[in-house]
Amino acid sequence: MTIQILGSGCPNCRNLEANAREAVKTLGIAADFEKVTDMDRIVEMGVMRTPGLAVDGKVLKSGKVFSSEEISAALSDHIG
Repeated sequence: MTIQILGSGCPNCRNLEANAREAVKTLGIAADFEKVTDMDRIVEMGVMRTPGLAVDGKVLKSGKVFSSEEISAALSDHIG
């Protein structure tokens, strides 16, 4: 599983990544992390407000810094 953090690398993006890493640790799943900073690619993925969180190219969340609990719930729904 590859978790993608979508955004310019701003503090909100870094906070989202930290929360996503915490969620992965809490769930006990293996994941690689990728930072996507190319705005054309971010828009192509359908994100108009950053930061965004995607898993294997599928956007799960965008527009704010989500808590580790919110990310855990989204990841759990994604992996079934």
